[in-house]
Amino acid sequence: MARHALAPVTVLLGAALLAGCTSDAPPGAPAASGSADGTGSGTGKQSKFFDRAEYERQLALADETPQGPADKPWEQMLSPELIDTTQYKKKSPGSVHLCFSNAGVFNPWRQVGLKNMQAEAALHKEIGEFTVLDAQGKDDKQISDIQELTGKGCDALIVSPNTTATLTPAVEQACAKVPVIVFDRGVETDCAVTFINPIGGYGYGAVAADFLVEQVKPKGKILALRISPGVDVLETRWSAAKVAFDKSGLDVVDVKFTDGDPARTKSIVSDVLTRNGDIDGVWMDSGATAVAAVEAFEDAGKDVPPITGEDQQDFLQAWKEKKLTAIAPSYPTFQWRTPVIAALRILGGQQVPKEWKLPQPTVTQDTLDQYLKPGMPPLHYAMCGCEKLPGFPKKWGGKE
Repeated sequence: MARHALAPVTVLLGAALLAGCTSDAPPGAPAASGSADGTGSGTGKQSKFFDRAEYERQLALADETPQGPADKPWEQMLSPELIDTTQYKKKSPGSVHLCFSNAGVFNPWRQVGLKNMQAEAALHKEIGEFTVLDAQGKDDKQISDIQELTGKGCDALIVSPNTTATLTPAVEQACAKVPVIVFDRGVETDCAVTFINPIGGYGYGAVAADFLVEQVKPKGKILALRISPGVDVLETRWSAAKVAFDKSGLDVVDVKFTDGDPARTKSIVSDVLTRNGDIDGVWMDSGATAVAAVEAFEDAGKDVPPITGEDQQDFLQAWKEKKLTAIAPSYPTFQWRTPVIAALRILGGQQVPKEWKLPQPTVTQDTLDQYLKPGMPPLHYAMCGCEKLPGFPKKWGGKE
């Protein structure tokens, strides 16, 4: 969430996770109570964001071998369609002024990503100025930020939109003035020179749901925990899970929005256990509150059922120590490095993919030890691709 902007910032939890995911709520999203409308297996209506062709494309991409350096997944590409960028080649001499409009740093994933982007920018001496504006999870502020940046003489503008539909007009206006690179979350226009993101929400949601389909007995009770409606990368995660669950014979007894708040997550799990007895599996569209969900089962004196999380260190640690049955799809934070690389290629007149699809690794029982990094803080994300960047691990909050 499910699922890019930069400057040192204090880790914010709870309701702050919701701050970047508050608008563009689709009419088809389940109500916060999670009650179903009689369709599927308790999963409610399909989201307005669901695109069958894109869903099938992402699942196919997951089976492809990416092009690019094996040790640099942030430079890899899946089925790239390269485009000419000579029209954007920087003609005048001098250093590059790179600008970034960030949705915010309102959750640990974005904070790790910001550090990655700052470190990547510092690697390139040709970047003389790196201007970053933080929208603080507010659509109106990001619209204003984008307008401000397009008047600052930026050679290229990176945008990580706060929400999908609302930011589209601002991005379109920026495209008329400066080469734009969109990443992480999408907008409803293809005017950007390139759109950078991993395989996508469908791939993430399907991996997590398929794991539970394999692990949970038929007619088993599934609790689905979501953050908030209205952000494309989160909506598509749930859309893919819904497809899998509707075909599976599993019973999705509740679909609940947690606002990304650990305390609320615990309360929801406790209430669901009270009303349903045992729960046989937990699906999550983001793993930020996975540890809270685990603790809620323990507090209730229940065994933790098969659960999906994310590549956050606290979850990986709990997985190993508690011997959980788990899987951790990722929305890798290494993607924050790619927009800087793309911007410099564009300003150099080099080809880039129109849609730059990155790989999207999953942590499994077999790879858990590879991604669990001793000495890193609980809210660090393992798929950072930052281990060889200057200042690691200290700048990421880790111990030398």
